[in-house]
Order: sequence, then C-alpha cells, then structure tokens
Amino acid sequence: MVRRLKTLIRSLLSAVAWWSLAPLAVVAGRLRRRGQIVRCWPQAEIVLGPRVVLFMHFDRHGNVRRQLLDYIRAFRENGRDVVFVTNSGRLAVEAEAALRELCAAVVIRRNAGYDFGAWADVLDRLGLPRAETQELILANDSLFGPLVPLGDVLRRLNYAKADVWGLTESWQLRYHLQSYFLAFGPAALRTEGFTKFWRAVRPVPMKSYVIKRYEVGLTQAMTKLGLKCAALWPYEMLTAMVGRDELAQLLAEEETLIGKADPAQTMRKEQALYIRESVAQRLPLNPTSDLWRQLLLSGFPFIKRELLRDNPSDVLDVGDWCEVLREALGADPEPIRQDLRLMLKGKAP
Repeated sequence: MVRRLKTLIRSLLSAVAWWSLAPLAVVAGRLRRRGQIVRCWPQAEIVLGPRVVLFMHFDRHGNVRRQLLDYIRAFRENGRDVVFVTNSGRLAVEAEAALRELCAAVVIRRNAGYDFGAWADVLDRLGLPRAETQELILANDSLFGPLVPLGDVLRRLNYAKADVWGLTESWQLRYHLQSYFLAFGPAALRTEGFTKFWRAVRPVPMKSYVIKRYEVGLTQAMTKLGLKCAALWPYEMLTAMVGRDELAQLLAEEETLIGKADPAQTMRKEQALYIRESVAQRLPLNPTSDLWRQLLLSGFPFIKRELLRDNPSDVLDVGDWCEVLREALGADPEPIRQDLRLMLKGKAP
C-alpha cells in the first residue's frame, strides 16, 4: 500500500510538472539550435560499414567506465562499427585514447536534449542511415554489463521477424521499446517516417518530455507506419515467470524456521506479490526495475545502473543482486561493486 501511495504521489507530481513546465521546455527546445557538436574524430570523412551503433554516454568529468569499453569492444567483435557520442562536452585524454582504439568515430557534444537530442544530432551530421546501412543500433551507458557474451544477444536480432527490436518493452505511459537499446533493420531504415521522426526531434531540456514524446513516441511512430516492433525479452514472458508455482514456493519457504527469520526471503515474497497484484490489476511495471530478477534468470545481459544506485521505484528484493548474478549468469559482481563504490551515497551494495 505504501509503495502504491508513493507511486501515486510521484504520478501526481509528474503531471503537475508536465502541464506547468512542458510548454516552457518546448519553447526552449525550439529556440536552441539542434547542432550541439563540439568536435568529431576523425576530422576526415567517417567511414562506416553496414551495421552501425550510436553509443550514447554522459559523465560530467569526461571519464569512461571500464565496463563501457568492454561493451563497445563486444559490439566491435560482433561486426558493428561504433560511433561513440558523449554529451559531456569533453573527454578525459586517457578515455578518448582508449575509445579511438575501439570506435569508428568519437563525437563530443554539449549536453542538450538528452540521448534523443544527441542521436538526432549525430544522425544528421553523419548522414545516417546511408545507402549501405542495413542495421542501426542505438545504445547508451545506463547499464552495468554485458554480463554474458553480447554476441548471443545480437544473433537473436532477426529482421525477418520484426523491423525494430528492443531488449525489453514497457507499457508505462503507452507501449514502447525501452530506449537503452534499440535496433532498426532495413525496412525501418528505408521508411520515410524514420527520417521524419528524427528531423522533428528538438533538444528539449526536460527529461519527462523526452521520454513521453521521443522514447514512447518512437515506438508509436514506427508502429503507425506498419512496422513490427518486438522485444527479445517480452513483458508477458517475464511476468509469467512469477506464477502461482513461484509464489507457492516462496510462501512455503517463508514458513520454514530460516524463512521466518530471513528478511531477504520476506522481501522476495513481497516483491512477487506486488508483481502478481500489478498483473491482476493490469497496472504496468517497469521491466528493468520491477522484473530485474526475472530478466537475469532468463539470461538478460545487463542490470540497470539506476536500480542499484537509486532504486527510484522502491523495488523490494534487489538486496541479493550479487547472488543472482553469480547463480543465474555465472557473472562476477566485482566490476559493478567497483563502480558502486564511487556512486552510492548512504547505501551499501
């Protein structure tokens, strides 16, 4: 009940902010010029192959985490040309040197318009999609991972089955593929509506506007064009993992002597009940937060940084994430712990 009340309060505050601030943000976005690129490397013509990744980054100090370099390296090893785009306005010397070893291009721009403003800016500057472009992936640095080989995920992107792929899908606000990883195949890239959408993106300085109009709006626009959008980890598959059998097992374990004394067991049960209640009431969940455990158990290669750093939606059972990483994926949680040592304030991992 407390969690529902917090969610309701956040929704009301968000609605007030939307109606009071969105009109001003839109005006600011229209007044600000779209081109916010400071410089590009290389300065000569940027040569790209048929499969391109635009990788979005932000760090106020211009640093790049080691895990991001591993992520980019995984793209490169699987035949993708990576264009690294930072909204930091600068890059540390060592970071840029490391990126030049891995990327086809490095783009430094001012922090205007969040991810979508940056993607729109770079698509225009590089003339993407080009005639030879067969796949375009939009990715960002909001994740820890990959925790399993990325090639296993990329091989599942079948453009004969869907034109646009995300890793996860959300029904919050309206149906959409979550924008931390979006992959567009040939049919989507050749559609006039794809170019039209990106030309209309403005550097609006309001995150909720960007989410509603651009993140949600992109999937809605592609769907209206008759393109098929799909997720590699479908929403219904994840919620179905928390079925009666799972709940019965959790309840049975709670009745044991250890279960009665174990707060972690209680949190797992409460989170499972929250998921079941939400499904029963047709209330949308955020897959990368509320269903993080189900994602990892089904081989998902990432965990959201926001979940471990802030846990903004008060997910109850995230305390044993290290154990789940080790048992479900055979992954070492230490690299994530190293980042959390710099990120967490007043919390333990």
